[in-house]
Amino acid sequence: MPLRFFNTASRAVEDFVPRDPAGKAVGIYCCGPTIHDFAHIGNFRTFVFADLVRRHLESKGLKVRHVMNITDVEDKIIKRVREHKTSLRDYTAKYEAAFFEDFDALNCLRPHDAPRASEHISDIIQLIEKLVARGVAYRAPDGSVYFSIEKYQACGCHYGRLLKLNFDEMRPGERVSSDEYAKDAAADFALWKARVPEDGDIFWPSPWGEGRPGWHIECSAMSMKSLGPSFDLHLGGEDLIFPHHEDEIAQSEGAGVQAAGEPFVKYWLHGAHLLVEGKKMSKSLGNYFTLRDLLAKGFSGREVRYLLLAAHYRESFNFTLEGLQGARTALARIDECLGKLAEIGASAEASPTEPALVREFAAAMDDDFNVAAAWGGIFEWIRDTNIRLVANKIAAGEAKALLAAWSRINAVLGLPEKKTDAGELDPSLQKLLDERAAARKARDFKRSDAIRDELKAKGWVIEDTPKGARLKRI
Repeated sequence: MPLRFFNTASRAVEDFVPRDPAGKAVGIYCCGPTIHDFAHIGNFRTFVFADLVRRHLESKGLKVRHVMNITDVEDKIIKRVREHKTSLRDYTAKYEAAFFEDFDALNCLRPHDAPRASEHISDIIQLIEKLVARGVAYRAPDGSVYFSIEKYQACGCHYGRLLKLNFDEMRPGERVSSDEYAKDAAADFALWKARVPEDGDIFWPSPWGEGRPGWHIECSAMSMKSLGPSFDLHLGGEDLIFPHHEDEIAQSEGAGVQAAGEPFVKYWLHGAHLLVEGKKMSKSLGNYFTLRDLLAKGFSGREVRYLLLAAHYRESFNFTLEGLQGARTALARIDECLGKLAEIGASAEASPTEPALVREFAAAMDDDFNVAAAWGGIFEWIRDTNIRLVANKIAAGEAKALLAAWSRINAVLGLPEKKTDAGELDPSLQKLLDERAAARKARDFKRSDAIRDELKAKGWVIEDTPKGARLKRI
């Protein structure tokens, strides 16, 4: 079954065919963080999904080049720099480092390239110069440079590729200098913003005077610098469809740098919002969690990643702390089953037959990255495997093969390996477990039972296995 997914540009599910003539190399660009603050987990839903896409493509034998930009020049950042009376790099470095710490905690593969906008000003200026030379951008009286949607359309290009816009309500020539503006307020947007006093020291020289780039042009310049004028996949949250991604298309194709008949991007993938109490998670609404908030509450990056991958990427879902508790329970079911298989197959050679689970998982992922269906198959497998384990119907070779199958699946899901119980135990718990073992050896069952009850009160239950006693969280 070929990989198929929903392309926002065509508004249809399509077969994925890499641009590479050999069908082996794939270029992916994902809009990265704007580092003015700590990222919330609504942002991380997009990054975890991008990681899932990359991992699945790699599991199919494709060589992926993954690029994710770092937006470190933007309206909100400049406002924060001014308020904190610091330099641009000093301010953004803290939040960039924090972002990648969270990124790693969620077990996302680092992108092959993570360009910063501030380090690509010359590339941005060169792209704007091409747009001005082609007549689809113009210098305003204040020295700012704007993209003209009217002139772009007059060249035979179409603005509104990713969503339908009502051009009858547009006012040609109206300008929008802000990096963000309302949906359907399509108007000429800033490529280069002339320096104003509020910008402080954040400006660069250009052919149009001192200033700084607009947000939208940054991604066009950096994506094409890393991946070329045309590439396979562009990912982001659905809130970026308009204006950000629509403007990216216009700027990139308006510069005329693609080969004849080639688009800027072949496939566009957009993930749905994460909701809290039925509302989009956002800083402006104050209804958001950072990963650090959740780690402080005792949850793990592994549990958060599981929850962010629980639903289909094009479906919004409600994030709750109860949902994280459910993630913990679900992962415990998986871990318990895998642990039993590991005991049985520890020293065996894997049987040659590949479990059907691997094929079923791949089929679900090939169907528009249907991770929800994939999880359904996984937990059906867990249930059936547990039944067979209880009945002693799994031989060592098959157990080893099932573990190998899970490893292949988890290479795509990207769930970090569970820490061993011994690694989680503090010395006092290990001491109690050792004392119980000694009491049982001395046939002091009263003391053994008392230790069992003490451990249970602390939230642990003892499991006696062929390899000795171990503790498991209740």
